[in-house]
Amino acid sequence: MRIIKDADVRKNEILDAAADLFNSDGFDGTTISAIIEKAGIARGTIYYHFKSKEDILDALIDRRNTEFLAAARQIASDKSIPVLERLIRTFIAMNGDKDGKSELTRQMHKPQNALMHQKTHQAMMEGIPPILMEIIEDGINEGLFNTPYPYESLEMVVAHINAVFDDYAEKLTGEELLGRVKAFIFNLERLFGAERGSFDRVIELFQMDGGSAYE
Repeated sequence: MRIIKDADVRKNEILDAAADLFNSDGFDGTTISAIIEKAGIARGTIYYHFKSKEDILDALIDRRNTEFLAAARQIASDKSIPVLERLIRTFIAMNGDKDGKSELTRQMHKPQNALMHQKTHQAMMEGIPPILMEIIEDGINEGLFNTPYPYESLEMVVAHINAVFDDYAEKLTGEELLGRVKAFIFNLERLFGAERGSFDRVIELFQMDGGSAYE
């Protein structure tokens, strides 16, 4: 008996199969036929949902962006977590692939996939500041922050993370990256009118494989 599944369920099964293959064999080393075999579907089914392997990659990036934003939103709305801790955890949530090892991350940084990379940056710029705004407002009410431009400051923070710590960080030495992180923390405190040392835990964003990004 043929099993008929909801279109979204089937689509996500294809994406799951593709993600596994991209991470094990690389994007270039994965064929549509391999995805079809792993997902256990007919060839016509995959082309019903996706036009090409590149279309599958684009859909995976969209799904990842949605998951990152959902994780950030869940943390940001948890009033049981102190403001500063909530803000740091939300920053970490929006940096889900912090070691840059996933095939999706590698593919996005390739020149030929610049549009996908731009799409991710745009999703972060549009999605993250509204999520963080609730935390900043709570911090202002508690006297932790003092800024007349909270939303604009958040846009600056997200833009900086996108530009320096996503696009540019891999080109820096450990010492250079440490300098950028210290400058970032210095400016975070001033943007939000926070006490010195309030954002020191932002350093966790740049720890890799359980060690330090600067070792």
